[in-house]
Amino acid sequence: MSAPDTRLDGIARSALLARMRGRPADTSAAPTQYYDTSFETLPGFEELKIMRTAGDVLGIANPFYRAHEGCAGATTRIDGREVINFASYDYLGLNAHPAVRHAAQEAIAHYGTSVSASRLVAGERPFHRALETALAGLHRAEDSVVFVSGHAANVATIGSLLGADDVVFHDALIHNSIIVGAELSGARRRGFPHNDLDTLEALLLAERAQSRRALIVVEGLYSMDGDMPDLARLVALKERFGAWLMVDEAHSVGVLGAAGHGIAEHAGVDASRVDIWMGTLSKSLASCGGYIAGSQTLIDFLKATAPGFVYSVGLPAAAGAAALAALTMMQQEPERIARLAANSRSFLEQAQAAGLDTGTAEGHAIVPVMVGDSLKAVLLSERLLARGINVLPIIHPAVPHRSARLRFFISATHEDSHIRDAVRLLVEEVAHCDHLLAGLGLTMASAEGAGTVPAAAWESAL
Repeated sequence: MSAPDTRLDGIARSALLARMRGRPADTSAAPTQYYDTSFETLPGFEELKIMRTAGDVLGIANPFYRAHEGCAGATTRIDGREVINFASYDYLGLNAHPAVRHAAQEAIAHYGTSVSASRLVAGERPFHRALETALAGLHRAEDSVVFVSGHAANVATIGSLLGADDVVFHDALIHNSIIVGAELSGARRRGFPHNDLDTLEALLLAERAQSRRALIVVEGLYSMDGDMPDLARLVALKERFGAWLMVDEAHSVGVLGAAGHGIAEHAGVDASRVDIWMGTLSKSLASCGGYIAGSQTLIDFLKATAPGFVYSVGLPAAAGAAALAALTMMQQEPERIARLAANSRSFLEQAQAAGLDTGTAEGHAIVPVMVGDSLKAVLLSERLLARGINVLPIIHPAVPHRSARLRFFISATHEDSHIRDAVRLLVEEVAHCDHLLAGLGLTMASAEGAGTVPAAAWESAL
């Protein structure tokens, strides 16, 4: 066995001799690189590579970014084939409504495809104020302001309202945009377990008098689990402690309440007792954008200071007119809301009767089927697509480890046969995947690896 090579290379030898002589070394032959310029060293990239390798090992296609070849509603076309679609936020089926399409087309003909600058610079268009007035009325608020993105609405609003002397209390399952907004604000962040208002109350007590302002943030309908918070108790807590209450209604407008006005209508709570209502235009309202509704003071402040509004282009005509038309259709055709509610209950009841785990879902447009194992969720999604059902897996890090699921979005336009077929095929494929993965020893809990990919790597990547 040969001895290790301990000789210094040229640069190291030069540096050593220079130190011995008391003068700086000549490092011109090896320029120093002070910064890491490789994108592959970014956090999470290694997990992404492992995930792709895992899919290659099992021959599983990427379930995300599937190309839809037309209007995606209760059905859609993928790879030239019509499939039943449970991966659309079009809860009321208004995306294909003739009145909504016509409104967008007419708006483009009149205003063009863009307002070309921020509203501070390019000015208002009549549809901006008409839409904001209608949205304010939806929540019994004094006014509202529309952003070009729901995510931006949350980030900009929380980032503008709070500072380092303030505190944000939020549900553990709150949307990413709330977390980003809270981090941007510099406020202290206090999370509480999902829908655990006893813990929220304890946190409010512990934090009292330590902050200048406090904000409580929840969702009206949780997008991953399909359940709701106790709005009446939240209002009582915020009034008792003098906090602001913000409710993200992204998935609950058009879904909750007989008229689709959201969780306040559903719970029988006076909407004016909530300080900040947030919603999106991209779900039931068949458009794109987000909004904040509340007091005139709040809206005036945001329109003057919120970066996501002040420094962003105004909502384009097609999006604004489509959302306003969809809101009008929602009010004129309440049977859509009733049909959505019936379809949602039917899916939940049939899934539960078939022995599927639907978590804490309450039967309001969003029904997760809990799988636990992320690899199994991805495999189920692919096998269901092959059998004519499009539903996406939700896997880590979007949800915690061991809580992967298939998330079914229900629409008012789904037919009874769509729901029956989906539940029947899902039951069959769950049994098949259990057998397949057990035979291969490829579950996340397996102590054995999959080819060259260790089980721990599957767990962290998928």
